[in-house]
Amino acid sequence: MKIDIEHLKTMTGGDVDLADEVLDIFRNQSATWGRMLDADLPQEQWADAAHTLKGSALSIGAIEFGEACSVVEQLGRGDTVSRVVAATHLSDLKALLSEVIEACATASYELSKPGLR
Repeated sequence: MKIDIEHLKTMTGGDVDLADEVLDIFRNQSATWGRMLDADLPQEQWADAAHTLKGSALSIGAIEFGEACSVVEQLGRGDTVSRVVAATHLSDLKALLSEVIEACATASYELSKPGLR
């Protein structure tokens, strides 16, 4: 999983400090939304969580994760799915979310390099 730093910098007007702050916000809010990726919750709720994570991911340049969120969101917006199917998709998405959070730390480190400031 990777963060597109150039995309992130574009989204933050080239302000590296703001880009780093946006990564922190994503990491912090991901904890809340990640808890909602739960097959025991109503389907609409985890679909909403996937939607919110998708938008946040795309804004920071986590395109691959955003696409995975879109798949789960569409699943949740469709016909009722079994708990097993939901749990499988949500578990996979949570694993990817962990990878994105780690990628945010890597991106923050990259942003701290003198050549980017």
